Amino acid sequence: MLKRKALASLKRMTVAFNAVEDDGRTSSVLLSLQHSFEMLLKAALVHNNVPVFDKKLGRSIGFEKCLELSRQQPNIKLTDAEAGTLRAIDALRDDEQHWFNSVSEPILFIHARAGVTLFDDLLNRVFRERLADSLPLRVLPISTEPPMGLDILIDQEFSQIQDLLQPGRRARNEARARIRTLLAIEGHASEESLVSEKDVDRVEKGIAQGKSRNAVFPALEQISTAFSGEGPTLTVRFDQKGPPVKFADRDSDAAAIREIDLQKKFHRSATDLAEKLNLSLPRSLALRQHLGIDDDPKCFYIFEMGSQKHPRFSDNALKLMRESMKALDMDKVWASHKPIGRGKSPRECPIEGCAQSTKN
Repeated sequence: MLKRKALASLKRMTVAFNAVEDDGRTSSVLLSLQHSFEMLLKAALVHNNVPVFDKKLGRSIGFEKCLELSRQQPNIKLTDAEAGTLRAIDALRDDEQHWFNSVSEPILFIHARAGVTLFDDLLNRVFRERLADSLPLRVLPISTEPPMGLDILIDQEFSQIQDLLQPGRRARNEARARIRTLLAIEGHASEESLVSEKDVDRVEKGIAQGKSRNAVFPALEQISTAFSGEGPTLTVRFDQKGPPVKFADRDSDAAAIREIDLQKKFHRSATDLAEKLNLSLPRSLALRQHLGIDDDPKCFYIFEMGSQKHPRFSDNALKLMRESMKALDMDKVWASHKPIGRGKSPRECPIEGCAQSTKN
């Protein structure tokens, strides 16, 4: 049933894309495309015996939770680049539905074709089916213009934004609408794809000050596109390249600093980590100490509320611990990191790569 709904939503997307252009076309394409992936991910999770119903909320899980669980499931194997494509589509859909943004025809097409490519990849990977078995090639999104790489499209958009922000143009609203689209596309490289007004303000200010595209949109430098085939058989895949984006403090010389919702990023408790890994709390702590999880700012954060401190962990911590358990002997980890009595000297972990041994 979920898979049929996913295919039905994808069909609606192709109909909307190939329809005569109107004000609701972009919204219909992005809404149907995002919904088709939510249904497909849920179908894949159910196929792998992963529940998609939240008993606490009394309703099915949302798109972000589907994405998180799909990245964790070895039988789905959603890669970082694929997750980035889905985050960007979701962010574009959110901005199109709830804000005023401007998605150009080439950017819409390249994401629609990338969505079709990824849909076919996931359908084949999980269900051993091809999209062509359910959807004729002739109805897929086709452009009369040759597809351009994302870097070229971004350069074109950035130049237009610069022009729109020139003194006397009185086109600030249109410029901000295009800024929103480029910020949403950063979802390809950033786990935080929600676009806020503060993000748009910072980018606008940076462009007005004459800063370069690389300075204003650093995350976009990590994204590349790969094309193969042509016409109805064209495939588009996004990939990540270059050095990772660095977190900067407020005093850093950056035109656009993305404010990350820390409570959203670091949302796991120590108990939650242990339960997800099927470990006891003491053994989970031993593994954290061995890997240096509590010393990694990408994995660990302490929320301070008055005199109270609440340690929390990110999905990076869960992923790192889960992957390490495939190669580590947990009995040896426990023996090297279990609690010691008072007055006793700390143990030395004989396992290569121990974070505590390196620290000491």
